[in-house]
Amino acid sequence: MPTGLQRYYGKGDLHFVTFSCYRRLPLLASERARNLFVKELARVRTEYGFRLAGYVVMLNHVHLLMSEPKKGTPSTVMQMLKQRVSRKMRKRTKRISGQREFQFDEDGLELKSFWQERFYDFNVYKRGRIKEKLNYMHANPVIRGLVEHPHNWPWSSWSSYMKGERGLVEIDPVEF
Repeated sequence: MPTGLQRYYGKGDLHFVTFSCYRRLPLLASERARNLFVKELARVRTEYGFRLAGYVVMLNHVHLLMSEPKKGTPSTVMQMLKQRVSRKMRKRTKRISGQREFQFDEDGLELKSFWQERFYDFNVYKRGRIKEKLNYMHANPVIRGLVEHPHNWPWSSWSSYMKGERGLVEIDPVEF
């Protein structure tokens, strides 16, 4: 593990996790890509047994507010989630004349990865911090200019908290 990076597991805290697409490219820009991501998030959540308190899927990064899983650690969950999404995205890349159409970055170089290698993890144990992180996540699509109001971005947990509706991924609401 690189110097300076410490993870604090085993205390029962929620974890505010952020991870980005390779070189912060908008690899989740299509609805298809974001829908695939939330589908895999739901599967990994069931398999590893963690509570999902909040989420938002952006064009080039993702935020999750999650508990520690029953199986493994948040690091294990991130590894599985990122692997499954990147593999499925590669499988779904269109083929032309039987050959794969490769994805390229803005410099015309073939992409070697779908995700950045690391993820940011912040332990959340105070109620005020839970609300802060949820508000931050839900405002993200508005701040980035993708929508005018969070209710217009279905790839987040906003509707679960504000309207009591089930979103694309079921969440475990927390009190704050």
